[in-house]
Amino acid sequence: MHYPLYFDYNATTPCDPQVMDVMLPYFGTHFGNAASKAHAYGWVAGEAVEMAREQVAALIGAVPQEVIFTSGATESVNLAIRGVAEAYAAKGNHIITYATEHKAVLDVCTYLAAKQGKEVTVLPVGPDGQPDLQQLEDAIRPTTVLIAAMYANNETGVIFPVKEISAIARRQGVLFFCDATQAAGKIPVDVRSDGSALLAFSAHKMYGPKGVGALYVSRKDPRVTLAPLQHGGGHERNMRSGTLNVPGIVGFGKAAVLCKQLLPEEAERLAGLRDRLIQGFADLPGVVQNGDIRHRLPHVSNICFGFEGGDGMLRLLTKQLAVAAGSACTSASPEPSHVLKAMQLSNVQAAASIRFSLGRFTTDAEVEQAIVLIRAAATALQSNSCS
Repeated sequence: MHYPLYFDYNATTPCDPQVMDVMLPYFGTHFGNAASKAHAYGWVAGEAVEMAREQVAALIGAVPQEVIFTSGATESVNLAIRGVAEAYAAKGNHIITYATEHKAVLDVCTYLAAKQGKEVTVLPVGPDGQPDLQQLEDAIRPTTVLIAAMYANNETGVIFPVKEISAIARRQGVLFFCDATQAAGKIPVDVRSDGSALLAFSAHKMYGPKGVGALYVSRKDPRVTLAPLQHGGGHERNMRSGTLNVPGIVGFGKAAVLCKQLLPEEAERLAGLRDRLIQGFADLPGVVQNGDIRHRLPHVSNICFGFEGGDGMLRLLTKQLAVAAGSACTSASPEPSHVLKAMQLSNVQAAASIRFSLGRFTTDAEVEQAIVLIRAAATALQSNSCS
């Protein structure tokens, strides 16, 4: 198969070869169950898991005991939100979140409202994708138990004011859960200085394997209690029962180490490539960058091709350039992006918007090729519109 140039790193990242190398022995030679405490097979697997836990914790400034391994960010999100909703039911039944959150957050909040009678406030954002912090403070009630806000948006790259949100939550005695799936490993994330009580992220967004993620659960200031989603064995400190994915966890650990080492230079390089990409077609009529371009991830840009026929750009590009109209999780939906709609874009503008996300293996030559392809597609569409 002839693959297109890959500019969809927010959907998933290729596994780094160094990550694959450390994983391989745990499929064969070191195949033990990390929960087997009576023999060497289990000991070796268990030690590998704990080393990875230390590596993952170091990436976000946590202590290892605060990291719970899951099957991915979606499970981490569900465990955080549903776990808090159940564990703190005696304190209150109100959750606050934002209209631009990932569907994993919005859907679990919808479930809790419909099936468990929880009260959910979904706050809007401005046209730049940023929240109104006074509006957040005003939305907090005596019954509010959780604020759920992402670190950086998966569609636009807009970075939320996490420290300010955390400070509001702490003043009001409310837990703050942060979905950092797109931020961890891409920009500095530190749960202590940021003030998150819970934080979710995933290996496959940071050059690790699919099928493994983590949830940070604060043990001090505040000490967070969660009701588990699944039962059967009491694994992961009774928060997430189930046999651990040892090869995946080992790979996650190595991916975290590499991200921590490479982050400063990688962020600078990718920001330069992203800017070069956008500059290469910014002169096209109607081209607008969606969202706050001052506070965004270094490797992401969401572009509206606002000329007549611009909604055909994705269709023309897709065979030669792997890009996306929004989240990979909602790519099968014909509906306009809920994120862009929440930022007050029209259906037409949302349909004409494309997310470009670059990564570790993106080259200068690929960016130059992409510029040529984008300009050619725009010219073809504009010519058809005029004919």
